[in-house]
Amino acid sequence: MSTLMLYAADVVAATVLAIGIYWPRHRRRDLVVAFLGINVGVLAVAALLAGSSVTAGLGLGLFGVLSIIRLRSDELAQHEIAYYFAVLALGLVGGLASTTAPWLALTFMALIVTTMAVVDSPAFLSGHRRQVLVVDRTFPNESLLVQHVAQLLGAEVTAATVVRTDLVNDSTTVDVRYQVARRHVVRTEGQVLV
Repeated sequence: MSTLMLYAADVVAATVLAIGIYWPRHRRRDLVVAFLGINVGVLAVAALLAGSSVTAGLGLGLFGVLSIIRLRSDELAQHEIAYYFAVLALGLVGGLASTTAPWLALTFMALIVTTMAVVDSPAFLSGHRRQVLVVDRTFPNESLLVQHVAQLLGAEVTAATVVRTDLVNDSTTVDVRYQVARRHVVRTEGQVLV
């Protein structure tokens, strides 16, 4: 398989990831542009580095630098960070593929895209949620707070972390992880609603 075909496979994989998987689920045009732009940029730089006498360490250093620059410029959700790293990895795998067996590069590209498709699926852990709540009372006892939040959400609280207790305004900010009861989970047109 030619190097150009591996580069094309990278662009196809990144397009499937950004437009075929991310876009229908999250609808952020700015990130689709960022994902595809970063992928092609990393692919180009990695391809040039693969043909030179530099080590793989420089390529991984580039991966880290690009990640820091992008992640510091805008706040991203955790799933968006995962997509971001996936397109970076695709670019590196595609660009450095000439130094490895072509089937191995294609396998890793497919693995990255498949993993993101599965773990970001609305069906994957569909009943689990996270919310930051401001409760209109202070709770010196954590178990009372968990009971109160569980009642408010109508769900089983799996973890609750107090972020802030405001004794002056009588409020508690809590980061809650919970599981919605199965009867509350409704599927409509590929989306999971509660």
